[in-house]
This record gives sequence, structure tokens and C-alpha cells, in this order.
Amino acid sequence: MKNFTAEFMGTFWLVFGGCGSALLAAGIPELGIGYAGVALAFGLTVLTLAYGLGHISGAHFNPAVTLGLWAAGRHKGGQVLPYIIAQLLGATVAAAVLYFIASGKPGFEAGGFASNGYGEHSPHGYSMGAALVIEAVLTFGFLIVIIGSTDERAPKGFAGIAIGLALTLIHLISIPVTNTSVNPARSTSQAIFAAVGGQGWALSQLWAFWVAPIVGAVLAGAVYNLFWKKND
Repeated sequence: MKNFTAEFMGTFWLVFGGCGSALLAAGIPELGIGYAGVALAFGLTVLTLAYGLGHISGAHFNPAVTLGLWAAGRHKGGQVLPYIIAQLLGATVAAAVLYFIASGKPGFEAGGFASNGYGEHSPHGYSMGAALVIEAVLTFGFLIVIIGSTDERAPKGFAGIAIGLALTLIHLISIPVTNTSVNPARSTSQAIFAAVGGQGWALSQLWAFWVAPIVGAVLAGAVYNLFWKKND
């Protein structure tokens, strides 16, 4: 239960901090943090909790990360589903809290509620194919950083920094394309509350933000395991 509680809390922090920055701070005229600020917010959430909770649960906070680490032989198969459930619960509770806070402003409209999308729901109109490719490629790269930086042969104590900066970079690249997922739990939680606000498209496009990150993550785990795993 310690592991699963840590995954719940860590995923809550990721969604509350990252999506909260997008919903509450990015669009303020003249003072808004913009894409770069949102990217940094996501990176900081992972960096801070990697050190705060990484020694308890491994700091996955993302179903794709859990599956990628499983594919690399770094996570027990019996813990995959409980981790994913904890992550989905943490993300959904964070989205609920954000919805409550955001709705406290007069004239509140949920809109897309920081959901991920493609086509007309991409921030800059990118196609479904472009969305699938960028999500898979960036999740692949993210898992290579995670697995490599936490390898026992890597320099000690720096994994959280590498992982946080990698997530920042990922958002800088892909916010214009998909609003950046690389995390099915983050996508699911926001899509639920976008639908509550009348934007059903977020749920109808959610499949892409499960399939692409998981494919990229599992492929990264398999590649690392095949080419770079330490031979005992």
C-alpha cells in the first residue's frame, strides 16, 4: 500500500501542477506563463516528486512508464495493474480539484480543460497521424531517459533531474501538436472533466493517448533490455 499511495499522490501532484499551470496560469493576459511555463511546470512536478517519493514507489506516475519499466524487466508484472489504478485515481482526483477551483471564477467555461487532441482539437491543427507519431516517439525517448538514468551504472543522485528536464523538453516540443500527453492517466483525467463541461470529443480521442504512449514505452523497455541491460 505504501507504493500505491505514493503513486496516487505523485500522479495527483503531476496533474495538479502541470495541468493546473495550463488551466490557471497560462492564459492570463500579459502575465501568462505560456507554453514554456507549462512545460517547466510539468518538468518540476516530476523532478520534485522523483526525489520526494522515488525511493518509495519508483516515481512512475504514468501508466506508460510502468509498462515500459515492466518491458525492461525493472517492474514486477503483478504490480502493473495496481500501479495503473493508483495513477488513474490520483490523476482523476487532481482533475476534480482543478475543476472545482477553476469553476470558482465568474464566467467559467471548461472548454477542453487541458485535454489532449488531434485534428481540429490539436492546439495548432496537427493530424491524427502526426499526434500518434510524436506521442510514441517522445514517450520512447522519455523511457530511455528514465531507464538509463536509474540504471545502477548511471551517476548516482541525478536521475530526478534528468527525468524532469526530459519531460520539460517533451512539452516544449509537443504542446503545439497534441497539448502533450505521454501519460495516459493525465489524458484520461482531463478528458473526463472536459466531457463534464460538454466537450465529448476529448473522450472520443482519448484512445490515441493510451495507444501511442504505451507503444513507445514498451518499445523503449524492450530496446533497452535487448541492447543495454547489464549482463550479470
